[in-house]
Amino acid sequence: MTGLLASVTSAEEAEMALAAGADIIDLKDPQAGALGALPAPVICEAVEQVAGRRIVSATAGDLPMEPEIVGQAVARIAALGVDIVKIGMFPGRSPEACLDALAAQTARGTRLVAVLFADQSPDLGMIKGLADRGFTGVMLDTMDKSGGGLRCHLDDALLGRFVERSAELGLLNGLAGSLAIADIEPLLLLGADYLGFRGALCANGRSSVLEPSRMRAVRAAIEPQAAITSPARRALQPRSPAHSAPPTP
Repeated sequence: MTGLLASVTSAEEAEMALAAGADIIDLKDPQAGALGALPAPVICEAVEQVAGRRIVSATAGDLPMEPEIVGQAVARIAALGVDIVKIGMFPGRSPEACLDALAAQTARGTRLVAVLFADQSPDLGMIKGLADRGFTGVMLDTMDKSGGGLRCHLDDALLGRFVERSAELGLLNGLAGSLAIADIEPLLLLGADYLGFRGALCANGRSSVLEPSRMRAVRAAIEPQAAITSPARRALQPRSPAHSAPPTP
């Protein structure tokens, strides 16, 4: 069964996403880039609000592909009690050194999801390297939110191969990138673990507030399907509330 990942900006929006039936609460600052990171106190408050009821992910920020910078950002976000840290494979120097540096963190139990960008000629050959380094999952998203949605950049056949290859390697997989309700039906046929949304859930674009009626409409469009869940998704459980981040000062 394909789940719903809802990107939120606060504890209040996290509660709204829970009420609407989101399967993953994704903490992200849409005003700070494709994978903008929220301030630590906001992340802590949202983790405390969710209290283990759902998986919580958080983005590490739009970072240069420098091993020390990426490694420090991931460690900082992971320490806040989230279940998953999402790290973007941004253009620049080869990401291999960053992946090698992050392998030490996955070996210690940090669950990482790499985000490849559909509008930046993504190297799908990288998926094997992610699995080899202990990553939990991989997503396709878009970097330029003004340049059209996911399916404007990659056709459904290629998206299907991405989902299939990720599943073969035991990686949780997701599809995102300015998705609209009209994209849901064709993307459900591909069998991704999750579809990710922000703009379609908001009253007036991705930087505005969540709109409950829009969230319910997206949830309803995803819902009517057979309950088939991938091994990677079944294995992913939220932290217990006892392991959540401490309350903010």
